[in-house]
Amino acid sequence: MKVVWMRAVSWGCWISGVWLVVGAGVVVGFVTWRGASHIGPALLFGNVSPWDALFRAVPVFDGLWPATVGTLALVVGAVTLAAPLGLATGIYLAEFARGRLKEMLTVFFDVLAGVPSVVVGLFGFSVSLIGHKMVSPRFGPCLVVAAFSLMILVLPYVIRATQTALESVPVQVRIIALSLGADRVQNLTWVLIPYSLRGIASGLLLAIGRCAEDTAVILLTGAVVSAGVPRSLLDPFEALPFFIYYVSTQYASTEELERGFGAALILLATSLSLFAMAYAIRRAVGYRALYRA
Repeated sequence: MKVVWMRAVSWGCWISGVWLVVGAGVVVGFVTWRGASHIGPALLFGNVSPWDALFRAVPVFDGLWPATVGTLALVVGAVTLAAPLGLATGIYLAEFARGRLKEMLTVFFDVLAGVPSVVVGLFGFSVSLIGHKMVSPRFGPCLVVAAFSLMILVLPYVIRATQTALESVPVQVRIIALSLGADRVQNLTWVLIPYSLRGIASGLLLAIGRCAEDTAVILLTGAVVSAGVPRSLLDPFEALPFFIYYVSTQYASTEELERGFGAALILLATSLSLFAMAYAIRRAVGYRALYRA
């Protein structure tokens, strides 16, 4: 009976994995089928030449180049804000916090991970209103407010990934440096963090994906239709998720909807590029941390 049960569980897990891969493949294949024919310089730059858009700062009004730049700036800004704070908090929870304080903080960040993105967006919108009233009339929904709001959204993922990765380090690895005379901070810096980089990087990758695809937050904190390439952190911006949402809900022709599928492909390519870059950085940092002289 036990053997039958184990086989049933094994087959159930295998079928679930196959369905997951097939489902993802169907979605990506459908988006590619609908949008591949529109991929080209005209989709990104419209009537402006790529040279003029990239190097002469000529505004692009009928292409997705401003939305692509805005998405990259948003992701880089949010992850730059979330990474140091999330890593530091995760390290504290895993290595230094104890007792009831650790339990309370863990529950708090778990609850924060479940907060709907629209609530975080409303918080960011409130921050922009307060800044407009108390700081400067120039301050409003803008790139820095959107990045800050997305930082709040993805911070629990980075914290929990860091905490889990450090807490899963085997005891044998933990005591090696300590037995050779290293103190707690040295052990953390030279042994535990390099050993846990794979798990920590998974949290950062999840944060990158969440920042790149979220729409509710940027809808309330600065994304507009024709903002152009942002010149500063206090400017409104365009973003690919917002463009896809806008086109899918208010398209006036089939061609405009096809542009939305093209934008979805560009968003997928942008996310994959960011994932590849983060993976390469993780490999390089991990190699230097573990094998440097």
